[in-house]
Parts: sequence; structure tokens; C-alpha cells
Amino acid sequence: MARINLLPWRTERRKQREREFYMLLLAAAVGGLLALFALIGWMGARIDNQNQRNTYLANEIKGLDKQIEEIKELDKTKSQLLTRKQIIEQLQSNRSQMVHLFDEMVKTVPDGVRLTSLKQAGDILTLEGVAESNARVASYMRSIDNSPWMGRTDLRKIENKAGAKDVDKKMPYVFSLDVKLKKPEDAQNEQGLASGSEPAVAPGAATSDAATAPKPAADLGGQLNDAATKLSAKPGDSTTPAPAAATPAKDAEKGEKK
Repeated sequence: MARINLLPWRTERRKQREREFYMLLLAAAVGGLLALFALIGWMGARIDNQNQRNTYLANEIKGLDKQIEEIKELDKTKSQLLTRKQIIEQLQSNRSQMVHLFDEMVKTVPDGVRLTSLKQAGDILTLEGVAESNARVASYMRSIDNSPWMGRTDLRKIENKAGAKDVDKKMPYVFSLDVKLKKPEDAQNEQGLASGSEPAVAPGAATSDAATAPKPAADLGGQLNDAATKLSAKPGDSTTPAPAAATPAKDAEKGEKK
């Protein structure tokens, strides 16, 4: 005999499936929340790590900024020291320039020319004076151009003031020159080349120690006195300046010649 099941099995199966669905849904929600929390924690850890790195870099940048400021201060101090060094070297090199300059002025001033004033501004020397003629001024300019310590000359003015008041009749031409002074090292090099090209002494020629010895300081002082006498001579004064006192070197040279 056939058995017939009259229980609501379909309803029970439906309820069971619904319970399984809700359980799977709850498990999925829990899994999603766990994954979300894990992701949030991971991102937070990365953010904290990046913040620590940013803080470290900021501190290092501040330290480098301080070092850069110190380097800038050191560069300023270095430039100041180099400037002082250059000034000291320039003063050291120009220490003997005025002595040689006065010596060359005595040698270059020709007859018929008298200086009245001189001014120096940097490496430009301005000379003013009177002369007998234009040819005397031209000769003076050529002498300056050939000097190892005095460079190129520029004629600023030359005027013939013959017949004017307070003008020397023998020297009526008033002139003004600009002289470009040479650097001491260049002048010394030219002077060395000039001395190296001098003709040698003939064999058998008599030489003396006093003649070949360098000129003492007293001889240079006599030349400076001659220059000062020429510069300070009054217009119209035709007297010849008194010779400088004899130096020991000159006396020795005269004695050996005798």
C-alpha cells in the first residue's frame, strides 16, 4: 500500500534555505567588515610611516638649511679675506713704484721743459708744465713712451701764452699730459728685458767693483732731490740747480779712476 506524506515539507525546506541564506549573508558581512578594518589599519600604518619619513626629511632639510647659511657666511668671509689679500699684495707691489716713478721723471724731463704740477688718480698720472716749444713737448712725450715705468701718453692741451701776464718768456707753451702708468710687474719685466739686451763688456776692458755695484740709497736720494728742485723751480728762474752731494759710491768710483 502506498504511503502518502501529508507534512508541509516544502515549507520546512524553504525555511531552511532562508536560514542558510541569512547565515551566508551574515558571514559575508562579517568578512567584509574584517577586510575593511584590515585595510583601514594597513592604510593607517602606511600613513604613519610616511609621516615619520616626512618629519625626518623636514628635520634634515632644516639641518641642511643651517649648513647652507654657514657656507654662505664662510663664502662672505673668504671673499673679504681674498679682497684684503689682493689689496695687501697690490700695496706690496706698488711700494717701490713711486721711487721708480720719480727716478724716471728725472730721466725723462728734457731741457727746455719744466713741470709745474703732477696729480695721480689710480693708474693715471696728470702732468702739467711749461716748455720752450712744441718740439720740446713732443720730445718729452717720446721719452715717457720709452720709459719702462711710465706708459702711453695723451696730450690734453698745449697753448702758446706768449705775451700773457705772469708767463715766462723763455717757456711760453703751457701743456698738460695724461700718462697711463704701467703695472709694477710689467715694468720690472720690461726693465729686465732691457737690461738683458745691453751689449756685453769688451774683453780686457777694465772694470771696477764700485762701477758695477748697485747704486746706494744715497744716490737715489740725490736724484729725488734733483726732481724736487726741478718741480719747485719758479717760472723765469734760469739758474741751474745745485748738484747733489757726492755719495760714497761716486767718491770710490772717482778714486779708482784716478
